[in-house]
Amino acid sequence: MASRTFGNIRLDQTVFFLCDMQERFRPAIKYFPDILEVAKRLVQATKVLDIPLIVTEQYPKGLGSTVPELDINNAVAVFPKTKFSMVLPEVEEKLKSLCSGNVRHVVLFGIETHVCIQQTVIDLLDRTYEVHVVADGCSSRSQMDRLFALQRFQHSGATVTTSEAVLLQLVGDKEHPKFKEIQGLIKTSAPDSGLVANL
Repeated sequence: MASRTFGNIRLDQTVFFLCDMQERFRPAIKYFPDILEVAKRLVQATKVLDIPLIVTEQYPKGLGSTVPELDINNAVAVFPKTKFSMVLPEVEEKLKSLCSGNVRHVVLFGIETHVCIQQTVIDLLDRTYEVHVVADGCSSRSQMDRLFALQRFQHSGATVTTSEAVLLQLVGDKEHPKFKEIQGLIKTSAPDSGLVANL
């Protein structure tokens, strides 16, 4: 049984993981435009809040690069992979150098929920990171796969959250110096990407 966590998150101990948001997946993934909008706000938030961003691309030679709508120029690294999990040896090495070597929380979004996101959640939890999966920022080809993966994450001890919730939790206070910029990012509610209708 997973140990109980309350989903607390500290800005200075947090890294964002963007998983495999690539061109070839665009036509296949359900609600891709919706999760792309969420990914854009999360990537922008990493710039506003100075949060390290790690990006992976699944077999980019065959599946293409990260979609151009996502400006990932601030990413601390972009790693190609064939493994489903984002937890590559190179990623683990990079994590040791971030947040003064004190990374505790990983905010995770991208595709596919039941494959690469799921394997990443399992590997991060196994390494005792606290994982925050952004439900409105993840999807799959099949919505059954997506929904059961999100349920599995909760049972495994990850926090399943939304983009707005995690961003407001990171600033934590209306008086935070970056609150107005974050408020601007979430002014328009994120699309529900079919999740609410399926609950």
